[in-house]
Amino acid sequence: MPKLETRRVEVKNFQRPDETRMFEGKGRAEVITLAGQQVGCGTFEPGWRWSNNVKPIAGTELCEFSHLSYCLSGRIRILMSDGTQEEIGPGDVAAIPPGHDAEVVGDEACVLLDFGEFGDYAKRT
Repeated sequence: MPKLETRRVEVKNFQRPDETRMFEGKGRAEVITLAGQQVGCGTFEPGWRWSNNVKPIAGTELCEFSHLSYCLSGRIRILMSDGTQEEIGPGDVAAIPPGHDAEVVGDEACVLLDFGEFGDYAKRT
């Protein structure tokens, strides 16, 4: 586990994120930095799909970031490059390796907390 870069308690709130990244009209990621680590709260609207809404930002065929996520609400399907799929819903914790697409399932927004490689995810260069 990475050692946190802090000597004091840090508290932040997603109501006032350090940064907001938009997903081509279908959601957003609020990002906060604590102890040198970035944490994201992604809101993925119904109809969101990584290959449609983040691929133009990332410039890669698939998402090449790993994610360590906790689902607060909604559902999302992860589609791996090897053809396997997994669906994530409220209360699920998931480790998602690089090399995937993803899509919201149903008509409710999916909200995920992400403690993985979130530093440059959906970040415009």
